Amino acid sequence: MTTVTAARETAVDTTADGDELRRRELAEFLRSRRERIAPQQVGLAFTGRRRTPGLRREEVAQLSAVGVTWYTWLEQGRDIHVSEQVLSAIARTLMLDRDERAHLFTLAGATDQGSPGECNAVTAQQRAVLAKLDPYPACIVSGKYDVLAYNRAYNFLLTNFDELRAEERNCLWLSFTDPAWKRVIVDWETAAARMVANLRVMMADHVGDSTWKSFVNRLCAASPEFADLWSRHEVRAIENKAKKYRHPQVGLLTFETTNTWLGPRAGRRMLTYVPANAETERRLERLVEMNSCS
Repeated sequence: MTTVTAARETAVDTTADGDELRRRELAEFLRSRRERIAPQQVGLAFTGRRRTPGLRREEVAQLSAVGVTWYTWLEQGRDIHVSEQVLSAIARTLMLDRDERAHLFTLAGATDQGSPGECNAVTAQQRAVLAKLDPYPACIVSGKYDVLAYNRAYNFLLTNFDELRAEERNCLWLSFTDPAWKRVIVDWETAAARMVANLRVMMADHVGDSTWKSFVNRLCAASPEFADLWSRHEVRAIENKAKKYRHPQVGLLTFETTNTWLGPRAGRRMLTYVPANAETERRLERLVEMNSCS
């Protein structure tokens, strides 16, 4: 399969409406999770080589106490009602973890799918908090990783956002298209896969939003690596964690990062970076001092 073909197959359809896209996404997600479960994992006897990997549809239906025809329709993206009881049974059969289970329920419409437009406004008070956190790096990002605001230290950490156009100020876009950004991140492959899985979760509330669809299509076209990761349908909730950067000016920096949500729905959040050790604290001070004088 060529890179262009792969990108087309993993991109988001811009002609379908939100409900149709959500059903398609649900169908693909169920299929991807069914194919990763070996029969032996759920107590079924191994009967030799199979034409397709994982469980068969009828096996998932049987184990979940669901009609085979009904489950087939679900994987075909048919417009059918899904009860929470049935979703729970399917989640157990497919051995979904917490994040995958939440993603399943969201795609099936078992939670509020109001999908309001994402508000990207940053208040003066929020900007004041960012400034007060300096010299600790901090920024405010949207659900799809747009960098909406940042303080001086964050501007020195990975790239000079002041020099970028607004449409380029996106952590996912830079991570997959900017070689310099990619080099700074320690264990880029793991970090990139986690970000794409985070985006999958966030997009469940925005599958009908043309802005989100265009963003994913743009990334699929620009980066075969992103297109491949996106096609895997991995999901993972955003969490606080350690991050490491190998900065060309000051060397290794290790931070404990914290996400503070700025609204009742998952979307905008303030991300703060606190040095994880004394050496990072010293190197961060030197980094800020060097760039503030330039």
